[in-house]
Amino acid sequence: MILNRICCFNFNLTQMIIPFNKYHGTGNDFIIIDNRNSIFNPAETGKIKDLCTRRFGVGADGLILISSANKNDYEMKYFNSDGYESSMCGNGGRCAAAFTYKHGIAGLRQRFLTSDGIHEAVIENEIIRLKMGDVDDIRTPGTDYFINTGSPHFVRFTGNVKNFKVFEEGRKIRYDKNFAPGGTNVNFVEIGNDSIFVRTYERGVEDETLSCGTGVTASAIAAVLEGHFDTNCVSVETAGGKLSVEFRIENQRIVDIWLSGPAVFVYDGNVEV
Repeated sequence: MILNRICCFNFNLTQMIIPFNKYHGTGNDFIIIDNRNSIFNPAETGKIKDLCTRRFGVGADGLILISSANKNDYEMKYFNSDGYESSMCGNGGRCAAAFTYKHGIAGLRQRFLTSDGIHEAVIENEIIRLKMGDVDDIRTPGTDYFINTGSPHFVRFTGNVKNFKVFEEGRKIRYDKNFAPGGTNVNFVEIGNDSIFVRTYERGVEDETLSCGTGVTASAIAAVLEGHFDTNCVSVETAGGKLSVEFRIENQRIVDIWLSGPAVFVYDGNVEV
């Protein structure tokens, strides 16, 4: 007797080849896609998570989509590595500025839209300066700080931060009921002679990242408010590199905030999604 075996193959005819760039801002790394022609569906949270998963995907802390925006150079939409759209990302914004300049989408001075409003960026050789939104949401739970810099950030000052258990302690605070339901990012800050050292646990990534732009900004503001510096330009060290934050205090608000540092092109490629 001859057994006839019929094999069925399930081909996904909807898959596309999409070009991307990989950038990092002081070790905070991103997949960036020019989505002005809507080649990538941002509702595909599973695909975003797969792309950002290290060792199995491209690997990144998050994904950035560049879209068209009326009256602005472009719109930046940021997604954490869990696949979901998130609040403002400072290092992501600086990398978006570098990407759009490289690809002729915007110039050396830019104006673009994000989840928390309009931002400006200035490209000065290898340094990308990003103007952050004004800050008026500042709270002081105990000896700590809670500052919203476009994303919510808890700031705690501590010693020997290089050996601090950032994942364990950060995760506890991130899920603390006082920050429910959205949770918070968590920063541990050590004060140096002329700079601060910051390590950050990021929600959405659910781990420590080598750098966090909005977290660095919140930490620098907290350091000045706490009286550690008498200048409003703070040098910041992270595990991924150096940044600086400058700002003014005006009528109990933090205004004219600029986050500055490198944004580095890593490689480009094509991915099937």
